[in-house]
Amino acid sequence: MDLIFEKSVTGVRGYMNPQLDVDIFSEFPQEYQRQKPSFLPELSELDVVRHFMQLSQRNFGVDTTFYPLGSCTMKYNPKFTERIAQMPSFTEMHPLLPQLKKADQLVQGSLEVLFELEKWLCEITGMDAYTMQPLAGAHGEMTGVMMMAAYHKAKGNKKKYIIVPDSSHGTNPATAAIVGYELISISSDKDGVMDLKELKKHLNSQIAGMMLTCPDTHGVFNVHIDEIAHLVHSMDGLMYYDGANLNAILGRCRPGDLGFDIVHVNIHKTFSTPHGGGGPGAGPVGVKKDLIPFLPVSRVIKKEDGSYRLNYDYPDSIGYISSFYGNFGILLRAYAYILLLGQEGLKQVSNHAVLNANYMKKRLEKYFKVAFDRICMHECVFSASQQAERGVHAIDIAKYLIDQGVHPPTVYFPLTVKESIMIEPTETESKSTMDRFIDLMIKADELSQTNPEMFHDLPKNMPISRPDEVKAAMDIDTNYFMKQS
Repeated sequence: MDLIFEKSVTGVRGYMNPQLDVDIFSEFPQEYQRQKPSFLPELSELDVVRHFMQLSQRNFGVDTTFYPLGSCTMKYNPKFTERIAQMPSFTEMHPLLPQLKKADQLVQGSLEVLFELEKWLCEITGMDAYTMQPLAGAHGEMTGVMMMAAYHKAKGNKKKYIIVPDSSHGTNPATAAIVGYELISISSDKDGVMDLKELKKHLNSQIAGMMLTCPDTHGVFNVHIDEIAHLVHSMDGLMYYDGANLNAILGRCRPGDLGFDIVHVNIHKTFSTPHGGGGPGAGPVGVKKDLIPFLPVSRVIKKEDGSYRLNYDYPDSIGYISSFYGNFGILLRAYAYILLLGQEGLKQVSNHAVLNANYMKKRLEKYFKVAFDRICMHECVFSASQQAERGVHAIDIAKYLIDQGVHPPTVYFPLTVKESIMIEPTETESKSTMDRFIDLMIKADELSQTNPEMFHDLPKNMPISRPDEVKAAMDIDTNYFMKQS
């Protein structure tokens, strides 16, 4: 399939503007005006429509295929929540209305959604208050660690380090560095959790906090979490909960009860909008009561007369994190999702997510090496090291699955597992769907023994075959077609 730049024909137009009969450029300084043509592709409306329709038909997505990305919770979500988010009473609301005294009565419903969703997330995670503003999980991380820094500054603490496990998401160390902390990485033990003995060696009074996923990135629950939280708190450090894996414990345990002081929730993973493709996302951050003064502004409060308004009167706040009130459309989907399922429904989410992952683990452990041989939570991690000895690596198995019409699981992450294959089936997939995926994985193992060479040319049924991935990463040129123009 040609790129849209390759389909361009000079002079072809999809629409015609009326002749410009006013001078709108003379008032603008010359340096702010385009000096060269934009070199945009030139096509008819029909060619543009067909191009993007063909692209959409070649996409993988949760509405078209099984999407078992580990650590990403790419589950199907009910279309009911999409309908709620598309209601004109929400979509046609101007974002400045809540700040206008004579118009704030027009947005009481929207403010109530934000207020109630905050209360529900507090109950689900064991926090005392939330900010709805962060626009993704990583944005939530930065918000949480900024509040951590503000907390220590207010107390006069001189803190220098943040602790993360060696299996952490890459955003954890990046966030710590952006906020100004140095990193201490603790290795995992034989059970796949943070090594408690090594942690104790690195504890000191300059520890600002720890960033931890629980269950962790290996898909196992850390049975030492109470002791870890106690150790960090004894250094006047804070416990930060990376909410990427919250789907595994919904309704079963709460991060706040496990000793965490700050929580970010990947709304777009856990509560009804699969992330991917750059968004959309939302990453609300919850805190315990000692951190409430540092929450971003504005916050929605409920007045004595039962009405809602925005409050900016928080002198110790870290300030604005995003414009307006967060990604409201995604928060609205989460509101509808939680309202639909209720407490018992959320328990069933984690029940089935954990059951499906353990079913997948049990069926495949005869063919792929299990990274950590214990009951897993929402995801299971395998190693393709046995297949690699035959010349078939994790990436080759991923390409094979693509050719079979299934999105591959996460490969080569976490980095702590050699030739890792991380699978998260989620709670929404049926046994028949998982069985088909398992059969493909077993077939891949068989082919690695009988015909390993065939993997090296895969995929064969896709628009693009096997690219030179090293060259693509090291010699990327995003302006190639601009240069040709």
